Amino acid sequence: MSWKKILLKRSRLYVIVDRQLCGKRGLEEAAFLAGKAGVKIIQLRFKHSTKKLFLEQALKIRKVLGKKTLFIINDSVEIAKESRSDGVHLGQKDSDIASARKILGYGSIIGKSCKTLKQALEAQKQGVDYIGVGPVFKTPAKPYGKTINKNTLSEICRKIKIPVFAIGGIGLNNIKGLKRCGIKRIAVIRAVCNAANINKAAKDILKKLL
Repeated sequence: MSWKKILLKRSRLYVIVDRQLCGKRGLEEAAFLAGKAGVKIIQLRFKHSTKKLFLEQALKIRKVLGKKTLFIINDSVEIAKESRSDGVHLGQKDSDIASARKILGYGSIIGKSCKTLKQALEAQKQGVDYIGVGPVFKTPAKPYGKTINKNTLSEICRKIKIPVFAIGGIGLNNIKGLKRCGIKRIAVIRAVCNAANINKAAKDILKKLL
């Protein structure tokens, strides 16, 4: 098993930095502070931009993150390769897994967004390294998305053998309920990026996940 996949397996908190949510603080600072707090996997979400700006931002974040933090690119296999990130996260309508794996190589991390057990089982069969399941709660990031019920979430946790990260409206107040469904890992945006103190926010969430 590669060091990247060992680090993924050990990860409990996955932080997504989004340029629309990090505000004046900036993406590099948000990523750096989250990594310093002990977050082992960070994703850059850079929607509605040019390839040039996306790549420039990816390279800046890659520079500030140390080797103890996995850096994942949202949606774009091309940017993931050019920025020498640790992998890519794909939605249901993005590049297929086989093509992404061919471009990035077997040492890279590939994640997939899933909403149903069927999608999760198919993604696992295709060889993804982890699955993002959500939204588990209502979230402004996806205001029209139907939330996943607890029975489906529990079933996914029982039947999927690779890391499963719950995502969508998660904060300190609802982590306990997710743990009862079998969730051991979560992904957040606002709970960390919007916090006045990113370092403290990330550390508080990590403690809740123990």
